[in-house]
Amino acid sequence: MLLTANLAASLPQSEDPLGVTGWLVFGAIVVVMLIVDLLAHRGEGAESRTSAAIWTAIWIALGLAFTGAVWWFMDGQAAKEYIAVYALEKSLSMDNLFVFFIIFHGLDIPQEHHHKILYWGILGALVFRFIFIYAGVAAIETISWIVYVFGALLLWAAWRAYREDPTEETESAIVNWLDGRSWLSEESHGGAFFTHENGKRVGTALFMALIAIELSDIMFAIDSVAAALSVTTKEFAIYSANIFAILGLRSLYLLLEDIINEFVYLHYGLAAVLAFASFKLLTKEFFHVPPLLSVGIIVVMIGASIWASLRSSKSADGGSGEKRKRERPAAGQSH
Repeated sequence: MLLTANLAASLPQSEDPLGVTGWLVFGAIVVVMLIVDLLAHRGEGAESRTSAAIWTAIWIALGLAFTGAVWWFMDGQAAKEYIAVYALEKSLSMDNLFVFFIIFHGLDIPQEHHHKILYWGILGALVFRFIFIYAGVAAIETISWIVYVFGALLLWAAWRAYREDPTEETESAIVNWLDGRSWLSEESHGGAFFTHENGKRVGTALFMALIAIELSDIMFAIDSVAAALSVTTKEFAIYSANIFAILGLRSLYLLLEDIINEFVYLHYGLAAVLAFASFKLLTKEFFHVPPLLSVGIIVVMIGASIWASLRSSKSADGGSGEKRKRERPAAGQSH
């Protein structure tokens, strides 16, 4: 028991120097960013890759720039922990892209409606991440042995990521579970979330996709928050890093949708990151991995897996002319 008590004590303790006002200001900033994103894409059809690339760069720039705000309102150590959590969450969020792809293509959702679904999906994710982060911090500061549970959870997630290649998956278990429900329709119905069929109000295929994305993110959030706790237990640093990592997911998916299945080795990089987070969490009592060193290690792990994937893809294209890519529904096509 003394060992677990010392382990919990070795973790950076939760600090909230911002107070209610600080959280409200941050919330207002997030709301403004969401409104800008919504208005900027209002009335658009399928978004161009150029536009997606610009928005991806904007979200990453904002996420990195917010490091200065954390430094200003908290301290230098918190800023380093923020950037480490941001790098961690941004890396792990790559797994979400495969899930988006499988859900959208499994339901034949036209590309022109992807932004709408992802926008509302991200709103739900912001709420669930807040709940999971506070629950995780409270647990790790109250129950000393829970650190080992989180560490084991991350090891299991790493093994699962290592064994399962998402580029080989063709359907979503959640979509299969939802499919056939009497209150859901398999039709897109012009991009609405709800419609009437046989005199009854039902959710459309878009609403089914939204539910599937929300449920998937809840499962991802468990691993994600446990990994973030290997860096710090400061709620604001964890939550703000999660926010900025999540806000860029929509544009990142739209940018990479056409080539996402070429990242055949990415799951090995994700497995390595999860294993590294588990290692940090379980060995924190014995030695400390500085946040900036963690950033470097994460970037190398993910970067190496992406580089190997693209190199493999080019070799395959040169040898057989075949690409690991599934056909995308044309704009306006419905299930």
